Amino acid sequence: MNWFECVPNFSEGRDETKIALIVAEAQDRPGVALVDVEQNADHNRCVVTLVGEGPALVDAVLRMMRVATTLIDLTNHQGEHPRMGATDVVPFVPLGDATTEQAIDLAVGLGTRVWEELQIPVYLYGQAARLPERQDLARVRAGQFEGIRDAIGTDPARHPDIGEPRVHPTAGVVAVGARPVLIAYNAYLTTPDVAVAKRVASAVRGRDGGLAEVKALGFDIRERQRAQVSINLTDYRRTPIHRAVEAVRREAARFGVGVEETEIVGLVPEDALFDAAEYYLQLNSFDRSAVLERKVRGAQPSAESFSDFTARLAARAPTPGGGSAAAATGALGAALGEMVTAYLDVADDLVPAAAWERLTAARSRFLGLVEQDAQAYADTVVARRAAKSQPGPEAEQAWTAAIRYAAEVPLDTARLAWTCARELRELADRVRPFMKSDWTTALALLNAARDGALANVVINVDDLRERGADTADLEAAVRELG
Repeated sequence: MNWFECVPNFSEGRDETKIALIVAEAQDRPGVALVDVEQNADHNRCVVTLVGEGPALVDAVLRMMRVATTLIDLTNHQGEHPRMGATDVVPFVPLGDATTEQAIDLAVGLGTRVWEELQIPVYLYGQAARLPERQDLARVRAGQFEGIRDAIGTDPARHPDIGEPRVHPTAGVVAVGARPVLIAYNAYLTTPDVAVAKRVASAVRGRDGGLAEVKALGFDIRERQRAQVSINLTDYRRTPIHRAVEAVRREAARFGVGVEETEIVGLVPEDALFDAAEYYLQLNSFDRSAVLERKVRGAQPSAESFSDFTARLAARAPTPGGGSAAAATGALGAALGEMVTAYLDVADDLVPAAAWERLTAARSRFLGLVEQDAQAYADTVVARRAAKSQPGPEAEQAWTAAIRYAAEVPLDTARLAWTCARELRELADRVRPFMKSDWTTALALLNAARDGALANVVINVDDLRERGADTADLEAAVRELG
């Protein structure tokens, strides 16, 4: 499974109870990590940052939106930040190996459910936009809740991408999309004059001839008696954060105003901060791998890898499932078996050393089977859909072949677990007393891996038999290993 960042923005930044109720829907959800909550009373807005596996993220955000829809009434909402919905915007950001196309699929999937379950019309924006002009969120939000409410039913240009052309009476509409990593950055000027902030914002934002990938607005922050230039950096690699702040500083100086303080809203990539450090410290040949914390992270094994896998396993999603869990269990059994054999007396005896090498190789193979099993299941889903949408002999054969492969992968897991268990049983008389519990645990894990994998083989054999496929070899293997 690939992971994504999701940053839902809610039009509530003052009522702590409401914010807590909304955020609670994303806490302790399998496959989802709540990593940040930022709220601003002047903007009357809350920005939540989640990271997780796609389907689990969609479920968590929908739960949050359901609560926000009941708690936030835009007809009574006031704040500095433009808004058009109780849940105003929901972007999906691909992380690691995740792709933009996958993020778009998540956006469309969430948008469809939002309309079907909450009756809130949806605009698709950013990289998920179906209309070129809706790539720009500011254009989607133009007129805010009141303007969209008045125009959505009569102006075809304001019709939503998903749902009927009518706003939710109190929750308005929502923009759901996909985009790269975004940095939200605010600069407070040494003046309360919002007109200056608006002039500065106009000078630095891209659409008015300023900096590429920069969006900016000027706000009156009455609580602080300061004007604010609020900036979104939609691609910090094209316009780094230090270039944006220097542009704000330069434009403000034209009016005899300085930058008193700045702030980052939400999360920021560390490379963006390194860019600023290199600029201001004039580090022209700085090697970022020399950063102490990066060196420490590189020297440590991943503390979250097992946690991440169990979270994905717990998520309400078909993969990873029992076959992947069986393979992971086999990897644990093989690893513990390696430890046991490493403590054996190998003087003038090559048997323990050879067993250790085979268990080491098996551990690596088990780990590969974890993802291989998940992919095998995914391939059956694709093949089934293809056969349903475009029936024909070739599609049916491809579907059968995918099911057979989905049986062969857990069969490999079962065979490997059986072989590793045999290795350990043959070493039973050599195991030292203080290692007996580890030997017993390793053997139990390997037996569990075999049994779980065989159960997955049997399910796929049943499917193959229903399709009239020859399953004699698979059934014989199950009997032999069972």
